[in-house]
Amino acid sequence: MERLRRTMMFVPGANAAMLRDAPLYGADSIMFDLEDAVSLKEKDSARTLVHFALKTFDYSSVETVVRINSLDTVGVQDIAAMVLAGVNVIRLPKTETAQDIVDVDIEITKVEEANGIKVGTTKMMAAIESAEGVLNAREIAKASSRLIGIALGAEDYVTNMRTRRYPDGQELFFARSFILHSARAAGIAAIDTVYSDVDNEAGFLKEVEMIKQLGFDGKSVINPRQIPLVNKVYAPTEKEIQNAKEVIWGIREAEAKGSGVISVNGKMVDKPIVERAERVIALAKAAKLISEEDI
Repeated sequence: MERLRRTMMFVPGANAAMLRDAPLYGADSIMFDLEDAVSLKEKDSARTLVHFALKTFDYSSVETVVRINSLDTVGVQDIAAMVLAGVNVIRLPKTETAQDIVDVDIEITKVEEANGIKVGTTKMMAAIESAEGVLNAREIAKASSRLIGIALGAEDYVTNMRTRRYPDGQELFFARSFILHSARAAGIAAIDTVYSDVDNEAGFLKEVEMIKQLGFDGKSVINPRQIPLVNKVYAPTEKEIQNAKEVIWGIREAEAKGSGVISVNGKMVDKPIVERAERVIALAKAAKLISEEDI
């Protein structure tokens, strides 16, 4: 099963202390930001900091993502430094067309080939932050085999749409739905936007529950306090875990009998039910609700 991405924690690339402590936050993915979170005069120093952090600190417990600057600024330098540092994923900001993905893919390939790194090792992610990007999301999601996910960037998007963020999130409904459908059609992850009011726990939880219901894999977060809240919402219930266990046991029983037919409590089990059960088990393990021995 694809790795869980319940939370993707933003970390400013110029903040040395946060770079060091990032693995301790408990996020599934850490996104080091070289773009909006870094001033123009700090771009070079932030790139160097993140490069050496990736080479020095132990990030084995999390997926490492770096949001680069656009290619028409210092994005090419960002790509070279991050690929050489061994980052897991390069995240492209303000993606509007499939060609944007292709262009970054080409730059990553150049660095991999020039340095004896297996082509395709470095993955990609796209942030969609405008009306054009949303409408092109389907093509963007299928533009590269490196692409592991697409994410909504709401602040730029609502500005582009001449509106603002509202508590009920209706202004984002179309963008969320289209990005999510595009991701699912391409077989990649869909990550929701940040919730910037870190002191509004009730509002944050309501939004997380909504994006989970829609089907998002997880949410971008900007404060470590938000991580356990997301994980709690995504944690399966005892009933869901028990049902999933029974499906897994049914699969094992069928395999032991050499049968292609899976039955649970006298009912046939098809592929969608198996896939949901596997995700429930993965979420339960991540939330430490069960261990490998339990299944």
